[in-house]
Amino acid sequence: MKSIALFIAASALSVSALAKLPAPNDAAKAAAAEAAAKTAHAGKVEAYLLCKSQDRAVAHYRKSAKSKDAKPVATAPCADPGAYKPAAAAAPAAAPAKKS
Repeated sequence: MKSIALFIAASALSVSALAKLPAPNDAAKAAAAEAAAKTAHAGKVEAYLLCKSQDRAVAHYRKSAKSKDAKPVATAPCADPGAYKPAAAAAPAAAPAKKS
C-alpha cells in the first residue's frame, strides 16, 4: 500500500515539473528538426539495405532451388537514398529583408 502511495506522489511531482519547462528556443527547434531529418534518412538507408539483402536472398534461393516451378514476381527496384545532406547545406538561409 505504501508503494502505491509513493508511486502516485512521485507521478504527481513529475507531472508538475514537466509543466514548468520553458518553451524551446529557435536553436533547439532547429536541432530537433535536424535530428528528425537524420533519423528519417537513417530509416531510408536501413530500408534500402534490407531491400538489397532480400534481393540477394531471393537470388540465392532461385539459384539453389530444386523446383523451378515458382514464377518470379515483379517488384519495385531498391531505391538508394544517397548520402545524408544536412538541411542547412541543402537550403541556404535567406538574408533578412532590409527596412527602409
